Amino acid sequence: MSSTPALSLKFVSYPASAEPGEITAAQELAKFTGARVAVGPISGAVVNVSLASRGVPAKLPSKAKDASAWTWIRIGEDGSGEIVATHGAFLFAAARLLATGTSDFTREKLAAGLYLPATFSFHRPLFDGCLTQYWRSARNFDPARYLASLAEAGFTHCEVNGLQAHMPMEDFVAFEYYPQFYTYVPGFNHFVDTELTKGTWPAHYLDANLNNLVKLANLGRTYGLKPGVCMFEPRTLPERFFTKYPTLRGARVDHPFRSRLPRYTMAQDHPITMRHYREALQKIMRSVPDLSYMSVWTNDSGSGFEHTSSLYVGRNGGPYMIREWRNHDKIAQAAGESILRYLKNLQGAAAQINPDFDVILRLEPFKVEQDHIKSGMGKHITWEAPSLTVRGYHVPYSHPRYPENQAVAGSIFHTTMDQANERAALAATRELGAEPVLTYAATGVQNHEPLLGLPFPRSIHQKLLAVRETGITRTSAMGGLANSPQAPYWPNSIAIRAAQFFPEKPIEDVLTDYATSLVGSAHATDLSNAWKTFEEALMWQPLVPLFGSMGFVWQRTWDRPIVPDLEAVPAAEREYYERHGCFQNNNPGLVDLGKDVLFDLVTQQSGTKMAADMDQHVIARLRPLIEQIDQLAKSTHGEASVVFTDLRDRVRAYLHWVTSLRTVCSWCENVYGYIGAKTDAEKATFEKNLQASIDLELTNTRGLIELLETTKSEVLVLSGIGETTFLYGENLVDHLKTKLRLTEKYRHHKPRIDADIYWRAIPGTEWPKGWSASAAPVK
Repeated sequence: MSSTPALSLKFVSYPASAEPGEITAAQELAKFTGARVAVGPISGAVVNVSLASRGVPAKLPSKAKDASAWTWIRIGEDGSGEIVATHGAFLFAAARLLATGTSDFTREKLAAGLYLPATFSFHRPLFDGCLTQYWRSARNFDPARYLASLAEAGFTHCEVNGLQAHMPMEDFVAFEYYPQFYTYVPGFNHFVDTELTKGTWPAHYLDANLNNLVKLANLGRTYGLKPGVCMFEPRTLPERFFTKYPTLRGARVDHPFRSRLPRYTMAQDHPITMRHYREALQKIMRSVPDLSYMSVWTNDSGSGFEHTSSLYVGRNGGPYMIREWRNHDKIAQAAGESILRYLKNLQGAAAQINPDFDVILRLEPFKVEQDHIKSGMGKHITWEAPSLTVRGYHVPYSHPRYPENQAVAGSIFHTTMDQANERAALAATRELGAEPVLTYAATGVQNHEPLLGLPFPRSIHQKLLAVRETGITRTSAMGGLANSPQAPYWPNSIAIRAAQFFPEKPIEDVLTDYATSLVGSAHATDLSNAWKTFEEALMWQPLVPLFGSMGFVWQRTWDRPIVPDLEAVPAAEREYYERHGCFQNNNPGLVDLGKDVLFDLVTQQSGTKMAADMDQHVIARLRPLIEQIDQLAKSTHGEASVVFTDLRDRVRAYLHWVTSLRTVCSWCENVYGYIGAKTDAEKATFEKNLQASIDLELTNTRGLIELLETTKSEVLVLSGIGETTFLYGENLVDHLKTKLRLTEKYRHHKPRIDADIYWRAIPGTEWPKGWSASAAPVK
């Protein structure tokens, strides 16, 4: 198999009025070819790097004229040629393709010119875990290297609205967790104020966040990435604002369990509110005039539209939209039409600065309002979802191994597309003049948090080719690429790049090329097969509600002791993990691993099955794979040994993760079984099985500690500042050692769950003397 020939160039040029992405791409090309960089265009033995908007090459195929996204690479034997692309990021990707080598880039093909049509003209990270969202305090995260990795993988845009601090500034009261949810997808009020909201937040806080947004936009432009924002809006304002302007009070959007304060948005149809939003967006865009899009997330985490059916506390809102005694259909129509007005208000304001600005609505929350919203969309107002057939949060995709495991759309387990129904939904949206965006998963963000760099390249490639076959041209990777520079041998981004630029090339050839570049031809098959074997195990993992996403850290799955009665551990000794868990004092998740607020996450039946499935199909595959990779690490030398060692440690991290997930399921199976048992013999069986699971978890935790204390790889994301609800800190090993001690000490208590936890008084208070929430009601 041939590879890209070593290039030696004399000159590389970029235009006199070059954009930052053109300059960076030219400099990158010069770096590995030994060329001098010049300002052009110039003639002779020079490779000119430029955007297609400046003019297309004479030899460009005619079919490119009708294409919206492509790259052209031509480098003759004499060192002359050009790299031209429709997107600035594609220029950098082209330079990196030439630098890293691919079997497709022969001298003959380069001399004739390579035309690479892009599969996706709009390809962005969404909810970018480390750059802008709740992982942004990740240790050893380098934003510049990360943004370069996005461009190299074929992304076109980047998300830039991340807070400068690792937690937001929000009004709060004791013993509530709701303000922490403002740390991700931050809205306008964390970056700018208007004359209406001036003084609501300190100027130094707003300026720091806006400055960070501008810096990320500038950094993204360096690699040709267009900046955009993803915001939870309409977002709440503090009660002191509504004390001043009571007629602007809109929807109540706080969570009944997680909040201790009522929280409200502004009445979205009020002309004063509409002006506020126009001016807030334009204020941001005066700092970032080329801001490309705004993704509107809503009806969650401190945001919501008035009178929509999916608000936490039910339909509600201000007085300007719905008069009394309307039926549900009329309310849904009014709410949907109001949402459209909100989106159009934003787009109209942005278009005064950037006429091509897009407003994109996350559609899942709007089951009953959806048709009214979509009917008014068009060229620059559209929607996004993990499936174009979405109706509320239900989508017709089940786990590929477990049909009973529902709602996997957008996760790593969603690898196919229902072509007939997806195409029909796409056609219907395009009839409105809108182009929808489909989201997919590329990393552990909201899949197997907080793990980093797990390989599942074949699944990603399969999914993206299925999206391509559907005809969808706009995609977004949920979570972005996480801390990809700290996973230097990770094949997922290579699979994404291949689907973008070489969709016809078999993924096995892509991975063989990449494995060869890492460990040499002698061991390339071993490495590629190891990725494959791991991926097969991963795809057998059941999707455990909440725990299989951000809830693994929320619920302190790794660091809380696993004992039959969680409250047998004294409160003072539990404080180390409860202080950052998503536990309210009356949340059953505090004492019951299978529940969170009013959700039943794991039942005895589902826990029994999922624990057995993980034993049989996941853990049983992982143990021999780790031994195999370990042998490869020990039998190879140099870089190959480093690559195999890195993979071994990442697979080990996943083994410890999935074993703890299995422990959660087994705990539910046996604690629930014990509590519901009819006989002493049944109780004894459940106790015995639970103790066996505790033994397994103790061994698993010791193995995790050993891994974290010895590995040279960043196998999981840890905060370099301090732990939060969403992210473990660098004190994780200390917490794990505390877990071991407490588990051993309290493991032999009888299984117990306080059934009355819902009715507890807030810490520091108590019900009147003699009153009891559990007392029998008066007849």
